Amino acid sequence: MTSPWTQRWDDRYSNEEFAYGEEPNNYLKEQLEKLNSGTILFPAEGEGRNAVFAARSGWIVDAFDISTEGKNKALKLAETNNVTIRYQVGELESLNYQTEEFDAIALIYAHFPAEIKSATHKQLDKYLRKGGIIIFEAFSKKHLEYLAKNDKVGGPKDVESLFSIEEIKTDFPDYEIIELVEKEIELNEGLFHNGKGSVIRFVGKK
Repeated sequence: MTSPWTQRWDDRYSNEEFAYGEEPNNYLKEQLEKLNSGTILFPAEGEGRNAVFAARSGWIVDAFDISTEGKNKALKLAETNNVTIRYQVGELESLNYQTEEFDAIALIYAHFPAEIKSATHKQLDKYLRKGGIIIFEAFSKKHLEYLAKNDKVGGPKDVESLFSIEEIKTDFPDYEIIELVEKEIELNEGLFHNGKGSVIRFVGKK
């Protein structure tokens, strides 16, 4: 039986238009352009805009999400762009990733349910090789103030699903912090990320 959480994302991704657009997230694009290509994992990748960009940039790309509709859109986008991505549907613990498999992991608005978000980060850490890079952008706890003024900016409405700098430090201990900031940005991503929001940005080296 489909859970309400899975159904929510299947519903969002079932439209022809891309919920968050077809272009990559700006922060992800900026950070990937600094790195040599290798293997990369995109958790909670939705409709594939970031995974497809990475594949176009020469990366070997894995992605997963709980939404079959998201996967369908992602594979269609990959085909349109003449690239290949390996995309699985399921929750992380049911997937077959290997210890130290990836050179990079990109968590772009990967807002897992509050009760599993830290455990998920710690599990993902096992799949990143020593010297590998985490690229992270997601809404901060302060984002609720922005959401109250403009619901078109999107993001979770419960503070527990949002992030703080302290949580990132706890979830990814012993990483070399290349960047870790909370900042206001202007989003213009498809139908559901539009306007000013507050985000945490993190680049860390394992």
